[in-house]
Amino acid sequence: MEYIDNILFTLLLVGGFTFFGLQLKKIRRNIMLGMPLNRSDRKADRWKLTALVAMGQSKMVTRPLAGILHIFIYVAFVITQIELLEIIIDGISGSHRAIYFAVKENFLGSIYTFTINMIEILSVLAFFATIIFLSRRNIVKLARFQMPEMKGWPSKDANIILALEIYLVVCIFMMNGADVALQNLGVNPETGNFIISSHFAGHLAGTSEATLHIIEKIGWWGHFLGIVGFLVYLPISKHLHILISFPNVFYSNLDAKGKFTNLESVTTEVKLMLDPNAPAPAADAPPAKFGAKDVTDLSWVQLMNAYSCTECGRCSSVCPQNQTGKKLSPRKIMMDTRDRLEEVSKNIDTKGKDFIDGKSLLGDYITEEELWACNTCNACVEACPVNIDPLSIIVDLRRYLVMEQSSAPAPIAGMLTNIENNGAPWQFSPSDRANWIKES
Repeated sequence: MEYIDNILFTLLLVGGFTFFGLQLKKIRRNIMLGMPLNRSDRKADRWKLTALVAMGQSKMVTRPLAGILHIFIYVAFVITQIELLEIIIDGISGSHRAIYFAVKENFLGSIYTFTINMIEILSVLAFFATIIFLSRRNIVKLARFQMPEMKGWPSKDANIILALEIYLVVCIFMMNGADVALQNLGVNPETGNFIISSHFAGHLAGTSEATLHIIEKIGWWGHFLGIVGFLVYLPISKHLHILISFPNVFYSNLDAKGKFTNLESVTTEVKLMLDPNAPAPAADAPPAKFGAKDVTDLSWVQLMNAYSCTECGRCSSVCPQNQTGKKLSPRKIMMDTRDRLEEVSKNIDTKGKDFIDGKSLLGDYITEEELWACNTCNACVEACPVNIDPLSIIVDLRRYLVMEQSSAPAPIAGMLTNIENNGAPWQFSPSDRANWIKES
């Protein structure tokens, strides 16, 4: 029975990470359901962009208040993993602050104490940042968090994670505060002065040794169980972006924002029409498909974009069409893409990869009205903190409508007809095109 805690800890640790790893494997499979796309060029530029945008949070601070508060939480989350590592070592081995006592005899001992103090300061800042974020969503009710697509689960998901962050911070200070109080009693070995926890320890003066051990254990186990719960919860949460956003930024589109891609299928058709000697597709090749109707017609990068969406709503808040009352919301485009991809994933798991459910991203999730509302201004792409590109999905869905279904609003259909018949967008005969230069 002596090692029951260590065995239970190890089982929970292995179980949590195994479940998380299996879910990540499934998400990777889902992303790779997309069409191939080569984004292996300009690696130096990609690493630089990742350092600035993903690690440096450079696009977050374009809105200073939210950006700085997010950085508090982001940096606290990263540095706190040092203390989590120590919890894992202690939990498996049954030791107490194993890292500190492994390095206390040299200068690393001072670095350890400094690091814990930084964790505590950042945890306090993250605590207040989380309170502000909860207030912005639930009390102030910022407009971008009240849009229709945020009703129900998306709103609950955000609040669950924010509440979990507060819970983890409370557990850290319960653990450290009780530990310092026990050090003051001469029970736990000293580990140096913890700037915030020492203050809490002062409020625990007079508390019995047994009670302090209980408080320390509650904080220690509470923090660990919170992390395991977070791992289990993360794959179904929009907060998966804390992992996916890094490769998402790395594989960003580095071309100019106004540059549209040429469809290879269209290019092939044009070459066949212009050059009789151009190689024709193989006789058994599937017919060319133009644009995208469902998630499997999108590229793997676009599907990774969907998993990377933080649902922050910056894209929709700067979308001129959304702000003038149109149905379009770029955030909803990304959320719909992810929801449809998750639906396809469940079909694969339960009914096999060849199952067709008769549904598609276009029509069942995203309407034509939404697509044609977009004026392709790229404001959403520019605003996204992790370089998601909703416009590319909108354009591919519109390509399908026009080129596969001959479906477009009347003004666009008229323009395309004029180009086909007259070689220009205007309804004039080509022979009359130069009439404007004639003298009246």
